[in-house]
Amino acid sequence: MGSKQASFYESVQRNFDKAAALTNLPKGLLAQIRACNSVYQMRFPVKIGNKYEVIEAYRVQHSHHRSPTKGGIRFSSHVNQEEVMALASLMTYKCAIVDVPFGGAKGGVKVSPRGYSPEELERITRRYTVELIRKNFIGPSVDVPAPDYGTGPREMAWILDTYMTFNPREIDAAGCVTGKPVNQNGIRGRTEATGRGVFYAVREFFSYKEDMKKLGIEPGLEGKTMVIQGLGNVGSYTGTISQKEGGVRVIGVSEIEGTIVSDTNIDIEKLLRYRKQKGTILGFPGTKTLKDRKDWVKIECDILVPAALESQLHKDNAKFVKARVIAEAANGPVTADAEAILLKKGCIIIPDMYCNAGGVTVSYFEWLKNLSHMRFGRMEKRFNQNSRTMLLDKIETMTGKTITKRDRSIIAKGADEVDLVRSGLEETMVTAYANIREISKRKRSVKDMRTAAFLSALEKVANDYMTLGVFP
Repeated sequence: MGSKQASFYESVQRNFDKAAALTNLPKGLLAQIRACNSVYQMRFPVKIGNKYEVIEAYRVQHSHHRSPTKGGIRFSSHVNQEEVMALASLMTYKCAIVDVPFGGAKGGVKVSPRGYSPEELERITRRYTVELIRKNFIGPSVDVPAPDYGTGPREMAWILDTYMTFNPREIDAAGCVTGKPVNQNGIRGRTEATGRGVFYAVREFFSYKEDMKKLGIEPGLEGKTMVIQGLGNVGSYTGTISQKEGGVRVIGVSEIEGTIVSDTNIDIEKLLRYRKQKGTILGFPGTKTLKDRKDWVKIECDILVPAALESQLHKDNAKFVKARVIAEAANGPVTADAEAILLKKGCIIIPDMYCNAGGVTVSYFEWLKNLSHMRFGRMEKRFNQNSRTMLLDKIETMTGKTITKRDRSIIAKGADEVDLVRSGLEETMVTAYANIREISKRKRSVKDMRTAAFLSALEKVANDYMTLGVFP
């Protein structure tokens, strides 16, 4: 299959070229959108135990058509420059598709988090942040990192603290990074955001009756079968929310220790508790373990959710896929070679740049919260609650009927921050899907959803460049 990471970057560029060929945009403008604007490669020493280690790290700003740039920081032993460039490119297109006003960026630190203690990881994170500050590659109006594979709220809190130490008088300093703990200028609903976004994306796809009729698929999510590869943050939330709010049956889960299958339904919440206790998903009651962990691709299901790393479906295993729909919860899980095979088989791919955009959408809400210095819902929650209570009192007086206490609490409830975040995320995913679908209908030359999503992004980014006067 060749170099895994190189094929990821190559896949992104090939998919771009495929969509670009269908536009009438000037070649120079397309070349500008395609290229990574700034690539910062760094090496820095960190004391680990009694020795110093030289850490390899990157920050790539793909596009400055909007400011700030935005994108996660990945801690992985597989990090390299091409991977970070590919991820930064995807962030530009992702932000454009869901109308989040950022340019794309991404960061990577070549370390395996499992190989270091929390104190050592803190040293690495803080030193990486100092390198970014030195080169003006971080700031609420410059470049705003977020969590990615191998990082989470803890690392984001370290980044914020380091940035504030160097910028003590910056009033909007909290907006220099998103994905922070809620009690440290974070936002409720951020942890679940990417998984919830995947759920909304899949739900929207199955909600259009006329589209489903053409494909010979029963509309709606209720009773659909799902297989999840990767039970990290994104995979676990995708599974639990799809089960609770969509009535989906999860019949297969694949993780590093193996793949389990069920004839009925694997309760993801119970599976997560089981894994925490036992350290493995294997042996979970009501499931069988497949002999080969990689056979998750062969499980027959309605929806396959690759939620781990890139290039998991490639030209060597794509022929075995029996799923009708692939929802790309991870970034770049399907290579360009695999996509060609899957599309020929009649597979529908809900592309990563739309499907997993929930994370950056809620990161945008967190950034807005940090700049406004105001928790969402604080101004209107009680007003709405009191207005609805008065309305219910009036209805009771006019009808002579009593509304139960339970019904009152549901109807009169004012929106908390998490309610508003979920509502905003749902609106974003619904609107973006409608836009992608409209492009698919309007352009007959578009045969797949990824190309439609790319066209949506290209139209918006090109328009920004033209508005800036960079291109006439």
